[in-house]
Amino acid sequence: MLELLTDPTTWIGLATLVVLEIVLGIDNLIFIAILTDKLPPHRRDKARVLGLCLALLMRLALLTAISWLVTLTEPLVTLFGGSFSGRDVILLLGGLFLLFKATTELHERLEGVPHKESGSMVYASFAVVVAQIVILDAVFSLDAIITAVGIVKQLPVMMAAVVISIGVMLMASRPLTRFVNAHPTVVVLCLSFLLMIGLSLVAESFGFHLPKGYLYAAIGFSIMIEALNQLARRNFLRQQAIRPLRERTAEAVLRLLSGRQTRQEEGGSGAAPGDAPAASGDGHSGAFAPEERNMVSGVLTLAERNVRSIMTPRSDISWVDIDEAPDVTREKLLEVPHGIFPVCRGSLDEVLGVARAKDLLGDLIRHGRIDQGSSLRTPIYVPESTTAIKLIETLRHASGQIALVSDEFGTLKGIVSPIDILEAIAGEFPDEDETLEIQPAGAGLWTVDGGADPHQLELALQTEGLVSDDGSYTSMAGFLLERFGHLPQVGESLVHDHYEFRVASIDEQRIASIAVRKLGPAAPKP
Repeated sequence: MLELLTDPTTWIGLATLVVLEIVLGIDNLIFIAILTDKLPPHRRDKARVLGLCLALLMRLALLTAISWLVTLTEPLVTLFGGSFSGRDVILLLGGLFLLFKATTELHERLEGVPHKESGSMVYASFAVVVAQIVILDAVFSLDAIITAVGIVKQLPVMMAAVVISIGVMLMASRPLTRFVNAHPTVVVLCLSFLLMIGLSLVAESFGFHLPKGYLYAAIGFSIMIEALNQLARRNFLRQQAIRPLRERTAEAVLRLLSGRQTRQEEGGSGAAPGDAPAASGDGHSGAFAPEERNMVSGVLTLAERNVRSIMTPRSDISWVDIDEAPDVTREKLLEVPHGIFPVCRGSLDEVLGVARAKDLLGDLIRHGRIDQGSSLRTPIYVPESTTAIKLIETLRHASGQIALVSDEFGTLKGIVSPIDILEAIAGEFPDEDETLEIQPAGAGLWTVDGGADPHQLELALQTEGLVSDDGSYTSMAGFLLERFGHLPQVGESLVHDHYEFRVASIDEQRIASIAVRKLGPAAPKP
């Protein structure tokens, strides 16, 4: 024994065998990771350790029968004009076993075979998994042990190499299992490796020797490609993590509902407008109706919108002048179908308060004038940069009031009410004196008001890119003004994402209405 410890060739042989056992054991570890994943989580570590310990005992037992292993190369049977040794028979059975297991695992994972039955997870038998681990280790280690006979002549050295390699495999099994199970593409790649190894064992059992260098070169090249793939995915996830979680979650839900890819995934080129949502697995065009998708989209994008994008602009505000004649005020209150009004003196720049229509009419009937002290409420002001989410909280405590929207200079820019929040989520609810801002005008034709919400038009047309990224405009008139760079004339048009937007009418310095037409697919170039 002392001579073995002092002999340099012994250490060289030991190191060679350890490396050989570890390299050949990597495939074994990968398949162990796949097999133990079929067990309940609390039993996976036990199966992995027990399987490798039994494999160690089996390898040591095989090494003690080394003289018998050498004779396995002698012809044992003759079939179809060829002789088969005991080693060939073992390699054939082991190769077929690997081919069968790898094929069934690939089928299960690629075809999406469910692992659930009656709502509870169905796990494999603990004894079956451990038995498969032992059989696999026997297949993987038999050739290495036979090779070891030709490398080292001393049985203690062989046993030491086996013990060291199994110890390394035990330490590496858990992190390797965690990595393999967390990356489905790695599992498929490993199963492909097992198919290659199984095929090589079957071929070798028939006397067709496949050079190991070719096999390992193919495996190494595949591992290199997969490493690049994992690196690319890691960088992608890192970039995605920079974006807010709420934004990523909303985008994923919207993509699920609409069946359309996001602009980031499409590289900036949106899907053709009007494309039908992706078909579901049951053959239906989608699980959600367009109205449902639009409402969910409205809810998820509400946090990104400010008050300016949903308010009624200053030019459309119906207000009451406290200095007007009572008859004029009464007629206005009866004609305009609103329940609450700003009350001003002379203009919207001097707001005295807000009041309900019935209170104002009561004052006119009882007193012949508006009672500023009893009917007017203190107005609630919100800056135009306030988000729609914060506005909801403000209106919740407003007791049915409207909120007045002002800019940084204190100028009144518009008003906003709870109905405006509802319209931002579910679409328009026009009053009796209003019409829909987005009206179908025929097949592939729409008439759109200049003040229409770009977000609602995106949902109606199933397109993207109409909403301002920086909040520089909040209406379709603003969208066209930004694109044209000047106030366009009636009839001027532009094309965006397979839609033509043509200016239909202009009211003074404002785009009053827009005609939208869906364009057909572009003609192929000759």
